[in-house]
Amino acid sequence: MSSPLRILMTPAAAQQAGAGLGEALGGRAHVVVKPGDDADVAFVSRDVTGLSTKHQVLPHTQQFHDALRGAPSLRWVHAHSAGADRPVYGELRARGVEVTTSSGANAGVVVQTALAGVLMLARNFAQLLAAQREKTWAPLVGSGLPRDLAGQTAVIVGWGPIGQGLGALLTALGLRVIAVRSSAGADSVRFEDIHTVLPRADWLLLACPLTDRTRGLVDAAALALLPPGARLVNVSRGEVVDEPALIAALRSGALSGAYLDVFAHEPLPADSPLWDMPNVIVTPHTAGHSDGNEARVAALFRDNLKRWNEGQPLLNRVA
Repeated sequence: MSSPLRILMTPAAAQQAGAGLGEALGGRAHVVVKPGDDADVAFVSRDVTGLSTKHQVLPHTQQFHDALRGAPSLRWVHAHSAGADRPVYGELRARGVEVTTSSGANAGVVVQTALAGVLMLARNFAQLLAAQREKTWAPLVGSGLPRDLAGQTAVIVGWGPIGQGLGALLTALGLRVIAVRSSAGADSVRFEDIHTVLPRADWLLLACPLTDRTRGLVDAAALALLPPGARLVNVSRGEVVDEPALIAALRSGALSGAYLDVFAHEPLPADSPLWDMPNVIVTPHTAGHSDGNEARVAALFRDNLKRWNEGQPLLNRVA
């Protein structure tokens, strides 16, 4: 008789996955193991990451990452996140471990957050909220009326579930949408050709994964191509943007405003000028957080576990 399948996951994740693990495995024997034990597969749930970032790894997260590194039999890891740019995943892939992500599980929530960023910038909410804190009655008619969104152009970098969802909502609001993606198509260009569409971008919306092709994609030269009054929304990864160049463009007024959920270093340092800029809205990499996300991620893991057990191709496999 073969040994039970060893699954490394936290007690909280095991409870979330519940009896579905046995169903996904078709009755195959399995056992949930703890950090320090060898494992065949692993599930990196949200509670593993907690408040850690890829730049500042807290002890409980480090313990789990070390457990992944120290499991010689590990063959597949599923991550709760949509991206797999944390260093541990690169290390695992280098030794032949398959890595899959939960891309799509939080797409709807990220789309809503990105749209909220667009609407807040479009309606000058940063200015209005500042006036509220100062108890100042400051109608927009006295400071310059906002432009109508209908008729503006949005360039969306990344055309996965988030980019497509955001594109559909912006189209419904009357904007023209141009996609920047891996390959060109109707109303889309490749990442390498982003410069051809930036002069038309009233809105530059970043929803792409961090890869060799997207790292530093929005640099000083790219920002300089944007027309006057353009705004930027980033719900992808901070490293997609040259942050010093972004700060310079915001300070000079070349870029009218930005909603930023991700940064070159996280947590965003307290001395970053982005915190205090009147034309910037900052949130702490929280665009995808909601109370329903854990259940969606667990369902994705169970689906992939079934596929893995049956030898089928895995969903959201990191190439």
